[in-house]
Amino acid sequence: MTHRRSLTALASATFALLAIGDAHAQAVAARRTVVAIQGDKFFINDAPTYQGRQWNGFPVEGLLMNARLVQGVFDDLNPETADRWKYPDTQRWDADRNTNEFVDAMPSWYAHGLLAFTINLQGGSPLGYGNKGWINSAIDPQGGLRPDYMRRLERILDRADELGMVAILGLFYNDQEDLIEDEAAVLRAVDNTLDWLFAKGYQNVTIEVNNECNLKYSHAILGPGRVHEVIQRIQANEQHGRRYLVGTSYSGRRVPEPSVVRVADFLLLHGNGVKDPAMITQMVSRTRQVEGYRPVPILFNEDDHFDFDKPVNHLVLAVESYASWGYFDYRMRGEGHDHGFQSVPVNWRISSPRKQAFFSKLKEITGGAP
Repeated sequence: MTHRRSLTALASATFALLAIGDAHAQAVAARRTVVAIQGDKFFINDAPTYQGRQWNGFPVEGLLMNARLVQGVFDDLNPETADRWKYPDTQRWDADRNTNEFVDAMPSWYAHGLLAFTINLQGGSPLGYGNKGWINSAIDPQGGLRPDYMRRLERILDRADELGMVAILGLFYNDQEDLIEDEAAVLRAVDNTLDWLFAKGYQNVTIEVNNECNLKYSHAILGPGRVHEVIQRIQANEQHGRRYLVGTSYSGRRVPEPSVVRVADFLLLHGNGVKDPAMITQMVSRTRQVEGYRPVPILFNEDDHFDFDKPVNHLVLAVESYASWGYFDYRMRGEGHDHGFQSVPVNWRISSPRKQAFFSKLKEITGGAP
């Protein structure tokens, strides 16, 4: 009888594993967009991005032009601050409306040549910079994933997959990660996120462990001395024969440290605080000289400098240095709801002169949607 029970239990476990494998295969089969890296080029569906494209004699093929759109799943779980994000037309905040309008705007971004966007499980400052007590995190204190956030993220990633876009999914933000109780919970959040991504079959997602790892993080494993451990943990988590590409970012003017350069699949830079555009060229050059560098993509995924009508600006110099560039746009003092992609409530349409200038220049450089 005991032997028979063992065989029955083994058969049940085998059927369960087969069912999981079949469900995963179906999820993957339904996906349309696969991101990959070969050397210092990004590929989508086995072809280099912007295939064959040059601009002013400079190669664009293989770049991943992007925008910082981290508030796509934003909410505020602090009742004392939540009311400040209300929409001007309804006088109330609506997290689902925010995501719905994000999804509705995505085709217009893609049509102008935007192939990627950064979105973060803990967002970014809804004022542009700084934190004033709000709570915006898809990650709970124990490292679990909040279902309402993940449902909103799923809508965004599904639409990106349909369009042929790549998500740079940030996990942690320095003004929110201190709400996570300890290092074990941080690692639990990493593993839970990967399991969720694998279960959904996403192949159009890359991972940014945290935004500007050299800033103040309460958990040492997210700081510059140890963040490479998280990168390696993510790389080691291979399921169904694949893993997720991963890196982390540094604040403006900083280049990655050797511990990250040696292991990251791509290197993330920020152009904030860079007053002289020539420093963009220098940052890319210095990154390629860091100990342990080998040819991998270099991309800015946050830069709050514009001047798109001028012949020399951050975007242009990044492209000329063969680095991807990311538009970071927040609402400046006195500007209305149409402005800013990071300031909540967000107008996700190409609605302001600054947005229009960026997307116009982006289309000029990339030629628009593939």
